[in-house]
Amino acid sequence: MFNDIEQAAPTACMREEIAMKLYMNAAACSLSPHIVCRELGLDIELVEVDRKTHRTSDGRDYLAINGNGYVPALMLDDGKVLTEGPAIAQFLADSVPQGAAMLPEVGNLRRNEVQSYLNFISAELHKPMVLLFEPAYASVHERIRAQVSKRLSWLSGRFAGPYLTGEAFTVADAYLFVCLNWSPWTEINLKQWPALHGFMARVAARPKVREALRAEDLEAFDADGVYFAPNAYLASSDWTGVPVQP
Repeated sequence: MFNDIEQAAPTACMREEIAMKLYMNAAACSLSPHIVCRELGLDIELVEVDRKTHRTSDGRDYLAINGNGYVPALMLDDGKVLTEGPAIAQFLADSVPQGAAMLPEVGNLRRNEVQSYLNFISAELHKPMVLLFEPAYASVHERIRAQVSKRLSWLSGRFAGPYLTGEAFTVADAYLFVCLNWSPWTEINLKQWPALHGFMARVAARPKVREALRAEDLEAFDADGVYFAPNAYLASSDWTGVPVQP
């Protein structure tokens, strides 16, 4: 999402039973499984990927890890690699007993509800919003933005509680938070949907989400403290917002 960001230093959560590497870019969609790891207390090493060279911060050719070249990718301690953020998030939640809070067990309809939101966010928000960063699609940006706004209007009326499916913060909420964090750069004003703006504030206040933001050197820059960008980006851009420490 952002260019010219600083390399994230490898960091770890508390749990030691599962050693994994998460290949990521700061504030990109890889922040979603990173948040899930933090929430679940899973051991994770962050490995930054250079978008231009596809070299990793530990000296590898990222294209040999994920031939598509984009993040995230999750490498397990046996060398197996899982790609695609929603699949990674579900794997992480299923890997430990406490993960049922973020993704209910198989056979529970709430699991399918969470998966439905994961699919919706991926298809209807994530990919269209990415196109709004691409100059090659400038001629259709207004049409894309209108379609995304339509989806956000629908989504804003779907909250079953403080989070999408109720009281529990799920893997779908982590994914939604990351995608909505791109709103200032896509010229989408979330304040027209109070439910979504309030959701951003609630998620940003979660202690484990704060840990993930700090680990990726992300800083809040808007007056409400709900949007985050890499410090290096803020320092090198002409963005005029006053940073708010998370």
